[in-house]
Amino acid sequence: MAQTATAPTVVAASPPGPLREFWISFSANKGAVMGLLVVVGLLLVALFAPWLAPHVPDQTNSAAFLRPPSWQAGGSSQFLLGTDAIGRDILSRLIYGARLSLSIGVAVVLISLAAGIALGLIAGFARGIVEITIMRLMDIILTLPSLLLAIVIVAILGPGLMNAMLAVAVVVLPHYVRITRAAVIAEVSKDYVTAARISGAGTLRLMFSEVLPNCAAPLIVQASLGVSTAILDAAALGFLGLGAQPPSPEWGTMLADAREFVLRAWWVVTFPGLAILVAVLAFNLMGDGLRDALDPKLKR
Repeated sequence: MAQTATAPTVVAASPPGPLREFWISFSANKGAVMGLLVVVGLLLVALFAPWLAPHVPDQTNSAAFLRPPSWQAGGSSQFLLGTDAIGRDILSRLIYGARLSLSIGVAVVLISLAAGIALGLIAGFARGIVEITIMRLMDIILTLPSLLLAIVIVAILGPGLMNAMLAVAVVVLPHYVRITRAAVIAEVSKDYVTAARISGAGTLRLMFSEVLPNCAAPLIVQASLGVSTAILDAAALGFLGLGAQPPSPEWGTMLADAREFVLRAWWVVTFPGLAILVAVLAFNLMGDGLRDALDPKLKR
């Protein structure tokens, strides 16, 4: 009796989950992966600064003024990246400066993101005179040069780290308001919002439970890019003497302290500048990768 051959069963592969799909899209951008690794490294350095720094950042050494890096003639292995004009170890100050600069960037983004989401939701839902008032105010802020506006705000409030953070948050606020408003206007006309409104959902529920989660992608991208902007603006204010005040080991303040030694001691200017460059570049690369991974139109 002939046996009938059975066809092999083909099991369809399950589609990747949202997180795996995001990581596939994100990891396709090698620059974004490198930026993420650098950001993680900076966060670890900032977190474990007391254990990584070889010296106390404010400790002076009268016998080691402007000591060059260890690989240069006259350098010492005790100070790997050299010392500044009053004998403070530059490597230790850079490590503690990572903690301070990253804290500034994250705090500025959180402040501006919270205020921007609130104003953007109000403008997107209220419309009319409320929307016009909010958006014209944001347009006025955007017309002013960002650094000049930050300087004016700090000049009014007084120099200091907290006032510098508030000034930078005001400068970057319009970007979050405009992004949130545009996303809200695009979402409120969709069927799920109409269905929620018909089912009796109030305005606050529509704002925060229905619309806001679907506006998260562009806000996440802008927030990652905003950290680099905040670090750069805070460093600029510190360089001008309006941000973190000495002896705080903030990178911009370190540059300000080293201005008169640019020709005599290249290391006191070069290493803080490189730290700012690496941090800003890393956050920008990571933001580009997040944009590619979270925007369906840009997925390859």
